[in-house]
Amino acid sequence: MKTKDAGFNSKLIHSGGIKDPLGSAVTPIYQTSTFSFKSAEHGAKCFSGESDGYIYTRIGNPTIADLENTMAELENGYGGIATGSGMGAVNTVYMTYLGQGSHIVCTQAVYGPSRGILETIYPKFGVEATFVDSTDIKNLENAIQENTKLIYLETPANPTMDIADIKAICELAHSKGIKVCVDNTFCSPYLQKPLDLGADVVLHSMTKFINGHADIVAGIVVAKTEEDYKKLRPMMINLGCNMDPNQAYLTRRGLKTLSIRIDKAQENCIKVADYLTKHPKVSWVKYPGLKDHPQYELGKQQMNGPGAMISFGLKGGFEAGEKLMNSVELALLAVSLGGIETLIQHPASMTHSKLTKEGREAAGITDDLVRYSVGIEDVEDIIKDLEQALAKI
Repeated sequence: MKTKDAGFNSKLIHSGGIKDPLGSAVTPIYQTSTFSFKSAEHGAKCFSGESDGYIYTRIGNPTIADLENTMAELENGYGGIATGSGMGAVNTVYMTYLGQGSHIVCTQAVYGPSRGILETIYPKFGVEATFVDSTDIKNLENAIQENTKLIYLETPANPTMDIADIKAICELAHSKGIKVCVDNTFCSPYLQKPLDLGADVVLHSMTKFINGHADIVAGIVVAKTEEDYKKLRPMMINLGCNMDPNQAYLTRRGLKTLSIRIDKAQENCIKVADYLTKHPKVSWVKYPGLKDHPQYELGKQQMNGPGAMISFGLKGGFEAGEKLMNSVELALLAVSLGGIETLIQHPASMTHSKLTKEGREAAGITDDLVRYSVGIEDVEDIIKDLEQALAKI
């Protein structure tokens, strides 16, 4: 059976397409900077693209290619481009589609650095950005300009958990000749496939759910078409934000257990969300699995599950959040998400601290907001930890 015809879990284990000539059950770590050629003619064909042979690890490497091929297959895309970090993936996309005099429309609540560089770095090169609440397609339509080249979505949004209608937004963008990129980090291809919904490009910080073990930093871009792939890959190569082979090996190993990790974390998350909604010191809970989520029905349509991320607010505001951060014992007070361990963080003072208070509030990132990444520990222990920490507020 070809892996493209297999189920999701079978693809997690068997896709990639790199066969070791010595018969290794897993793709070996090709820890090399350069590759030798069989002959001068072979070298010439590699450089011209007539041969699939490898030249230099910044350009391509079998261990990295195995991960890229697997992610492309899981996302139903043409090809994957692995990067040394999630921000390497973001910049590869920005640099490919944006240039002097161009404009981007971006979800206002996105990963802090994804927005931050559009506000502080890209304006130096003549790029303009507009940030909108992408839960309402009218906001995107009103923000589009004649020079808009890219719509960049993160859904569910970080850290507000707002959900955007990927299919409808892609239809709008494509009617105006605009590309759409979706940051799919919060869901992974197990829970959401943006390319199937019309997106041109999908990216991940593979540091999170894809790897799942908090021991590497990595990113990936997956293009839907060969045309976009051939634009994106040279940009990554020239930017020099390629992945390391050992990094790729660890990411590919973590990826094999993606579905069972998410299943367990999601199961825990549903119970934790229910617990938080009933707690007297919690003012609100935002989780796609709760029926009072503003985009609950849309989430059910375009996601295969509500995921393992929760945002909630504390009645005591910033001070209560600070007390909670200092009182948890099981959960790790740390940024990042999507690992086997439960993580807690305060976006206003951590991941989104570089945004102005006004900018944060406009994006729905209030001072009382706590972001909670639920892990795969025993759910009773997760809830006990929250109980004792909330009792100290």
